[in-house]
Amino acid sequence: MHETDIQAYGRSWYAATKVDAASRPALHVDLDVDVCVIGGGLAGLTTARELARSGWSVVLLEAGRLATAASGRNTGFVLPGFACDADRIVTRVGFERAKSLWALAQAGVDYVREAIKGETARGIEPQDGWLHVSKVDDGDQFLARLHRLNDLGCEIEGWPTERTRAILKSERYYHAVHYVKALSVNPLNYALALAAAAERDGARIFENSPALSIDPAGVRKRIVTSGGKLRANHVVLAGNLQIGGLIPRIASTLIPLTTYIVTTAPLGPRLHEAIGYRGAVSDTDLSDNHYRIVGGDRLMLSGRATLWARNPRRYVKALKGDIKKTFPQLDDVEVEYAWSGTLGSTVHRMPQIGELGPGVWLASGFGGQGLNTTAMAGNLIGRAIIDGDQTWRQFTPFELVWAGGIAGRIAVQVRNFVRRLREGVAERRSKAQELARHSAREAERIAREAALAREAGEILNAAAEPTAIEPAMDGQQGPPRRGGSGRHRARRKKRRESSDA
Repeated sequence: MHETDIQAYGRSWYAATKVDAASRPALHVDLDVDVCVIGGGLAGLTTARELARSGWSVVLLEAGRLATAASGRNTGFVLPGFACDADRIVTRVGFERAKSLWALAQAGVDYVREAIKGETARGIEPQDGWLHVSKVDDGDQFLARLHRLNDLGCEIEGWPTERTRAILKSERYYHAVHYVKALSVNPLNYALALAAAAERDGARIFENSPALSIDPAGVRKRIVTSGGKLRANHVVLAGNLQIGGLIPRIASTLIPLTTYIVTTAPLGPRLHEAIGYRGAVSDTDLSDNHYRIVGGDRLMLSGRATLWARNPRRYVKALKGDIKKTFPQLDDVEVEYAWSGTLGSTVHRMPQIGELGPGVWLASGFGGQGLNTTAMAGNLIGRAIIDGDQTWRQFTPFELVWAGGIAGRIAVQVRNFVRRLREGVAERRSKAQELARHSAREAERIAREAALAREAGEILNAAAEPTAIEPAMDGQQGPPRRGGSGRHRARRKKRRESSDA
């Protein structure tokens, strides 16, 4: 692991497994282009790639290294849908529009899958599937969720508790939703593959070139960096909190959320004995306990989200405890990599995609489910610029909403704390109910076995009692005489005489 990679990407598993990629130069000249993309994360790289594929002249400006923020630090889950709950989307825009949005999000998943195949890039290591596991035995809600997702066109399977626990050897788990078309990837190597693809199609990428100011007026927008100036017909702002210095209004609509991620040392066969699933796994709706197997026999797990970024080493012990609580058979694991990533989440938990003004575009606020939605956003904005496509307008109901500043962060922190407490109570209640049902079944089994034992004892006792004795001819009771009664002796004598005759 190179020191420059550690500085850019943290002491992460991704920095340790990063493919060789030359750093890009900083901008030191003035350029005129069709489109300037500001932000070298997944949304910006996808947009640049799609525009360059269509023959447009594109420059991408990145303030540091490519994908150094959330794009290159997340757990790599490529999931259908959005961070916002499906029912809330339906409530806000109606079922038909929600179904259309869901199809766009699934198209983002498909784009990532096809991009990986098309580029034959190294180090991305895609794995199919995502299990969303419940730690609460809520059968009615589970069925309702399955029906809603099926109605929206999502390819899923409902797994009962027995099947879930057969694959994930944890008594904490009940049923699960299996998302068949989801996948997980190495997001940093995927981002670098997008960059290489965009450059092959003619895009120019400059690192360590922060945009200092932008003048959006007129047909030709002007962007100033420390080393050069750009003029472009279109500007795409593809970033989250990082563009706050350029356009503070955008940053004020985002709530920063930092998650902490660890990757264990190799665990050998015991890991596969505990976890028999190679795809992605989530066991909460919050930004906690999302995990998958990487490197053959290592476990990567994220969680313990905070609203203020802290040193990831502070959370290693807690995350190790989460692993042990869920899979006690793994015992105390050793952590070799620990890092954090900060993302921007909107108040409504939907991405911000659209045109801020003539020729000024925004792709932001992907809120923890960004691998599919960044791909979706890059394609929507690319189509809008190239063909005038208006599909991006489906996101107009999810407008820019002020996130509340420091007070908003505190409110979210309190809400998440209360929600965790409620989930913990619900989990303990489910476990107590399961134990009560188990005890009731065990008591019933013992009662049945006791009843069978009593019946068997009665049968044995009856078999052991003396045979009833027939009264004697003289009215006296006693043992039967040898040879039987006189009447019987006469009958036997008569039969013998007949035989002799």
